[in-house]
Amino acid sequence: MVRSQEVSGLTIAGLARSGGVGVETVRYYQRRALLETPDRRGDIGQAGGIRRYGEADVRRLRFIRSAQAAGFTLEQIAELLALDATDDRARARELASVRIAALDAKIAELEGARASLRRLAEECGSSSEGRCPIISSFEDS
Repeated sequence: MVRSQEVSGLTIAGLARSGGVGVETVRYYQRRALLETPDRRGDIGQAGGIRRYGEADVRRLRFIRSAQAAGFTLEQIAELLALDATDDRARARELASVRIAALDAKIAELEGARASLRRLAEECGSSSEGRCPIISSFEDS
């Protein structure tokens, strides 16, 4: 279990580990303005200090990763993050509906591919004469 003191003082490497990504991914999200870049803190001055990240940064990074896993683009994720501040649920539902429609289309495409491959596998197993229907169908495509 991570103590709250540790979470409030994470380095970029610690933040990346907590979110299951690499440091360069965190930096990329910062450049895309999905994650904030905290000021450097330390006794050496601005140039020598270390950026520290907190629990809110970890939650935001995990949100980004979860939204990506659901198939949202980074642009859509940025909009969802902005919508959180405005509580515009109608727009959030609209974005989700668009994503659901895209997933439904992809599922239909995959089901069609599975049915075709299943049919080809059955044809391939039903005869040992001639060319394999699986190989032939991929060459003809």
